[in-house]
Amino acid sequence: MKAAVYEGPRTVTVKDVPDARIEHPNDILVKITTTNICGSDLHMYEGRTSFETGRAMGHENLGQVVEIGDAVSKIQVGDWVVLPFNIACGFCKQCEQGLTNYCLTMQPKADMAGAAYGFAEMGPYQGGQAELLRVPYGDFNALRLGEDAAERQLDYVMLADIFPTGYHATEMAQVKPGDQTIVYGAGPVGLMAAYSAILKGAGRVWVADHQPDRLRLAERIGAIPINTAEEDPTEVVKEATLGLGADNGCECVGYQAHDPQGEEDASLTLNGLIDAVRFTGSLGVVGVFVPEDPGAAETQGQLEAKGKIPIDFGMFWFKGQRMGTGQAPVKRYNRALRDLIAGGKAEPGFIVSHELGLDEAPAAYEHFDNRDDGWTKVVLHPDGRNSGNGQHHAHSTLQELRHEAAERGVKGRSRMNREQLESALED
Repeated sequence: MKAAVYEGPRTVTVKDVPDARIEHPNDILVKITTTNICGSDLHMYEGRTSFETGRAMGHENLGQVVEIGDAVSKIQVGDWVVLPFNIACGFCKQCEQGLTNYCLTMQPKADMAGAAYGFAEMGPYQGGQAELLRVPYGDFNALRLGEDAAERQLDYVMLADIFPTGYHATEMAQVKPGDQTIVYGAGPVGLMAAYSAILKGAGRVWVADHQPDRLRLAERIGAIPINTAEEDPTEVVKEATLGLGADNGCECVGYQAHDPQGEEDASLTLNGLIDAVRFTGSLGVVGVFVPEDPGAAETQGQLEAKGKIPIDFGMFWFKGQRMGTGQAPVKRYNRALRDLIAGGKAEPGFIVSHELGLDEAPAAYEHFDNRDDGWTKVVLHPDGRNSGNGQHHAHSTLQELRHEAAERGVKGRSRMNREQLESALED
């Protein structure tokens, strides 16, 4: 089978590797039809982790089941499934508490917790930027999709990681209806956090970043963009809140945060969040931070290389704020978020800018890593679907399409997905 394989810093090649196969009675084998390049993949792509050469990348995966192990009872061949990036057993102490992001069984190191597909320090598992993917404990890990799965892959694939991760940020930040929320980072996860806050009924959501194309997407979903190259997010938020600050906030950037001039500062967004959120407010931190980052020795310093980040803890303590951190337990949220998509209440696929074939992965990684204009979220199709389409265009939101359908008196519009609505409006 073909797979996108890490060959060293900023080098990904697509080549033939041994076929994924059933290795345990609880395994399922999935033909991957849609898989995303994630911002977390870039940490490995840039050589800032211990990710091994020769290993397939990709932890945001969706596809169709082609084989099941003898002990699999729920999942059937032919099912469309989306796969949480967390690989979990379902029965260890952590999983029993719903903490599938810190599964003890699937992580081979006794002093570690948490496993994932194609991810540094999270087990030996191959990634899904490939034609086939072995899924351990398939009955537990795979989320089955409905009859619209094939047509709405761009929405459902976001359930593998970024939609639940963005939602998790808002849960840790305790976002409630009417809240005023600030999100640092307008990358895919930051946009999903802003989108989640809006879905939850937040009264006002700001998104801070210095990438104009990403800020345009934030504005499109109803958030207020703050261009950090032109404005100080803290000043903007405090001016709008009588000097008090936002009710809560989300950090969706991580340890490679940098200013508009490209200078790295791992504390930049954390300290900005502490400053911008009011007394007793809550912070949700899902941006990736690591215990060791050798690449930071030159860009930031020796302390940062050891994962020691100089945050304004005194101000954090003085303001009585709370902080939640860590990777998302995807299974805690993915079923409910799936049903929001199926019911037409959420359309996270708005974020997709490019749909490409697997063979185009090397160029896609380069463009995405460079933050080239317009490359906000890249989807790869190992089955060749939409290969060569280049850009994905979504000129209207689902809500705008439903509004137009209502004005035209289209019947059954509330049950239609995007493609059905567009077809109905063309008639």
